[in-house]
Amino acid sequence: MPYQVGTAKAEFTVQEFKRRESLIMKLKHRFLTYGYKQIRTSTFESYDLYTNLTGTVNKDDMVKVIDSSGKVLVLRPDVTLPITRMAAESGAAQNELRYFYIQDIFRSTASAGTKESTQAGIECLGNNRPETDAEIILLAIHNLKDLGFTNFKIEIGHAGFFKSLIAPAGLTTPEVEQLQTYIQSKNLVEMVPFLQRLSLAEDLREAIQAIPMLYGAPKEVMQQIPSNLLDEEMRKNLTNLAEIVDLLEDYEVGEHIVLNLGLINNMNYYSDVIFQGFVEQVGHPLLMGGRYNQLGDHYGVDLPAIGFAFEVDVLQEALFHPGQLTEATNEPTLLIIYEKSKQREAFRTAQLLREKGYIVRLCLESTDVENSSPDIQLTFNDNKNTVVDGTTTKTFTNNQELLQILNQVGGA
Repeated sequence: MPYQVGTAKAEFTVQEFKRRESLIMKLKHRFLTYGYKQIRTSTFESYDLYTNLTGTVNKDDMVKVIDSSGKVLVLRPDVTLPITRMAAESGAAQNELRYFYIQDIFRSTASAGTKESTQAGIECLGNNRPETDAEIILLAIHNLKDLGFTNFKIEIGHAGFFKSLIAPAGLTTPEVEQLQTYIQSKNLVEMVPFLQRLSLAEDLREAIQAIPMLYGAPKEVMQQIPSNLLDEEMRKNLTNLAEIVDLLEDYEVGEHIVLNLGLINNMNYYSDVIFQGFVEQVGHPLLMGGRYNQLGDHYGVDLPAIGFAFEVDVLQEALFHPGQLTEATNEPTLLIIYEKSKQREAFRTAQLLREKGYIVRLCLESTDVENSSPDIQLTFNDNKNTVVDGTTTKTFTNNQELLQILNQVGGA
């Protein structure tokens, strides 16, 4: 019996893998066209890299291991931190750096257990310009368009807006965390009595209560903000958002942009613009990102930076709909069946076709090929060499003739 992927489940897995590879290749191609270079960080990182920085990955969510010397390591729970450290320690941060990565991250929670997921993201380090922020968001939009999405939204907010607005309230950490939960879920039913129980000035309570509703078309949202509560820092932050939105309008992608001043990211290292992307098919974000200008301070360098990451598994879920994503390759599958006496010729032809980008399988004539389903079948025997494409059969005497026939039938 020839080798065969035996079950429907296995065939489905192979198909899914091809879709995943197609997805990743599209993302990588677009990253490259914006000037990003691929890098890779270590699978194992020092536990201290994350625990010494507050507001990053929850230490209880990290997958920990002990190495032979007794040192505590973690399986990579995040990519931004090790890239920032690498850029800071290398001294390369004096110039603008553009990196992208396709890497697995590992988290462990009580509800989901230990989970491995793939992130595809970019990091732009070394400048702090709204033009860069807009181009980063444009790249995310370009990625989504490459994948065939048309109905999607990028929600844009500012990490400093919520912090500045609630600063006068003097809330405790648990109160802030509870309030963030209400805002993220737009749960006004529980948020209103929660705020009423706090000792807040009436105008401040009303302003905080309005945060979940500050969502929609950017210009309309800007008009709804209670100006009497805006301090100088908040006005600066909103001006920065307005500049980014204007740049995106000039890129002619404004129809995909939504302003969400209730947007809160659980990674507290974000300092300025933050954003997340949604598509119609999935109810949770499939990309998240933002600017983190102070993260480099922990390594003794001034390193403004911005980045985002796609959740590849969530993207694949969204792309599972028929016709949404093409296969990893459009080249036909060729099966070469040969007699022993024609083996060398068949091998030489197979190598040539693979160099040309074809998918080629070889099969000795005496082997059972009943379960093969090639797009095109080639036969080498002492009588003649043939190409079978569906119901059409053509003969060839050399590889030049073969390539001409393959081009005619829609080859690579």
